[in-house]
Amino acid sequence: MTDNTPATPTEPLIAAHVHVVDDDADFRDGLAWLLDSRGHAVKTWSGGDALIATLGHNALAAQAVFNASPCDVVLLDIRMAPLSGLATFETLQAVDCPWPVLFLTGHGDVGMAVQAVKAGAWDFLEKPFQNNVLVDKVEAALAGAQANSAHIRHTQRLRAAFARLSPRERDVLDELIKGSYNKNIADHLGITPRTVEFHRANIFEKMGVSSAIELAHQLGKSGLR
Repeated sequence: MTDNTPATPTEPLIAAHVHVVDDDADFRDGLAWLLDSRGHAVKTWSGGDALIATLGHNALAAQAVFNASPCDVVLLDIRMAPLSGLATFETLQAVDCPWPVLFLTGHGDVGMAVQAVKAGAWDFLEKPFQNNVLVDKVEAALAGAQANSAHIRHTQRLRAAFARLSPRERDVLDELIKGSYNKNIADHLGITPRTVEFHRANIFEKMGVSSAIELAHQLGKSGLR
């Protein structure tokens, strides 16, 4: 790591930790100090096995940890023992870990890091690196985790709202997202246009939208369409 001018402060994100995972104690402590000095909460781990152990013994236990801290980021050294960075990453993937993983790699391991990114890792950074570059990448990952968490929460709200629709409201919804007019919907479903308007208003209120176009867009993003 090299010292240089402090990175430009970014707008604070929602509460999250950066998990620094490295079997080199001095390097690990240096990263923790750097990130702490830039205002980030840090947890350090002596290896991938230590991090994995905190997630519990099965995917259900791990999800409880992720639900409690959905916006964390993992800073992971690629060469560690007894559990390598790649093996740690594969274990995290196996329990559907939502945390972005940023690999730290030496020159000879760049190929492995590239493959890890193709497999779903957030990014990688080759040693030696500038402090600001590392902090910028970590903050980009934190922002990505925050956006992903917000998307998941929004999708869950939509799915819950969709589940509360009555069978008739779902019939009307199906017609609305096809672009049908109220009169056509009424004729197709054998109800009056006024009843269609009533159901339409209820659907918009429950789903939190103000138009049929917005409704179709939200259903498409959430996978409900």
